[in-house]
Amino acid sequence: MRVYVPLTLPGLAEAHKTGELGSGPFVAYAVTPALREWYVSDDLEELEYAALSRAALASLRLLAVDAGAVRRRVVVAVDVPDSAARVDPDRGLDPATLGEVTVSVTVPLAKAAAVHVDADDAQEDVAAAARALEAADAGDDDAQFVVDGADDHELLWFATQEIPNLVDLG
Repeated sequence: MRVYVPLTLPGLAEAHKTGELGSGPFVAYAVTPALREWYVSDDLEELEYAALSRAALASLRLLAVDAGAVRRRVVVAVDVPDSAARVDPDRGLDPATLGEVTVSVTVPLAKAAAVHVDADDAQEDVAAAARALEAADAGDDDAQFVVDGADDHELLWFATQEIPNLVDLG
């Protein structure tokens, strides 16, 4: 199963240093039954993009609590055994947790398929979105508009060999 792990650049640097993307359990995002139902598509590529987008939002949440991190969302795509990623059936239809899975195993960073990171020009909008996240969660429509502005920036795709260059950005 392909999962998308939300990180920050300091988190990616730590994974690069330790060689582990995470030692279970940790939260990631994947194409779950609830995500399929919500997205209403049978196109796997579109569904994986939706899971990647959910992970990008989770990365934004990590940035909101880490004031020192460079304002660029980071998502690592990695394949794990199906048995290693569990969906909580009690939270499956909660809009806040769509696509969320718990990965129960240690995942070597070397198993990553790709890394997705915001471009430099996204930093201002991502910073504003991180600041507005709490108000958006409380129902502020103007703040939600600011948070949605981060989605106007597509995450760039990087090969895993480029991780050393990416961690130098943070």
